[in-house]
Amino acid sequence: MRLRRRDNRSSKKRVLRVVDIQTVSVMFASASVMAGVVYYAFQIRHQTRLRETDVILRLASFWSLENERALSRVFACEFKDYEDFVKRYGSFVDSKPGRELELKESFGVVLTQMETMGLPLKRKVVDADLMYEIYPAIRLWEKVKPIVEGSRKELNDPRAWGSFEYYYNEMKKREQKLQQSKVGQMVCP
Repeated sequence: MRLRRRDNRSSKKRVLRVVDIQTVSVMFASASVMAGVVYYAFQIRHQTRLRETDVILRLASFWSLENERALSRVFACEFKDYEDFVKRYGSFVDSKPGRELELKESFGVVLTQMETMGLPLKRKVVDADLMYEIYPAIRLWEKVKPIVEGSRKELNDPRAWGSFEYYYNEMKKREQKLQQSKVGQMVCP
């Protein structure tokens, strides 16, 4: 009888060892799947950053010396509102030859460039905080806003330069958020 008991005990140990091996292999497989999921999540995050960087570099490649000159002309242009602009330089939609045409072309170049920069932001392809660091464009929008609003009425197109306006609104939110965090830092040392 003792022999039989030992055989029973050894078979139970063998069963336990097989169960232990299966348990360990299931745990290892589960851990491997979890590690794969975590790795994949990090890869997606990394690819998103690469995509954002690529989009921003492509946008920056459009900016040229001519764009800089156009931007300087826009900021140098003096007007109170759209009516004043029309009195001084003619309708933004008109294309009369001369200095006024060059100025209007400058506005067109700048507005188109900013519309191009606003579109990926509007489509959530790039991060607004990153765009704020590169070019907040707040002062520029505030300068051209009367022209945009007047030309929208004249063209009967309320959506004209909508991506640029969206860009401005997002940059304004970032600026307010930044100012609030600065005030919070000054209050709490």
